[in-house]
Amino acid sequence: MIRMLIGFVVQLVANALGLIVASWILDDVTISGTAFFVAVLIFTVVYAVAQPFFTQMAINTPALRGGVALVATLVGLIVTTLVSDGLSIDGGVTWIAATVIVWLVSLLGVFVLPLLFLKKKAEERRA
Repeated sequence: MIRMLIGFVVQLVANALGLIVASWILDDVTISGTAFFVAVLIFTVVYAVAQPFFTQMAINTPALRGGVALVATLVGLIVTTLVSDGLSIDGGVTWIAATVIVWLVSLLGVFVLPLLFLKKKAEERRA
């Protein structure tokens, strides 16, 4: 249970970083104040539900399996912009670019954040 909670928090932080980087790079992606935290939570929950669903749909088509995370990211962004005031995306090219940026930064975050946490714990044990 603790691992699942830690995994969810890591995914939440990684997704927040992805959305922040997308809004920093793309002019047509805006995030707003406290509503941003709600948007990150909505995005993370939608992504967590959508990814296994799309993976199951693509299981018989190997060519589609690689794009499942991108599709789940896009669906998460769409639902988040519809439900929350914390995220706004305008323009077709921006939607595609935001999807790729959020996916890439979140992917990197999921790998790097636990390593940073483990490094800190190892240093604490040595001291």
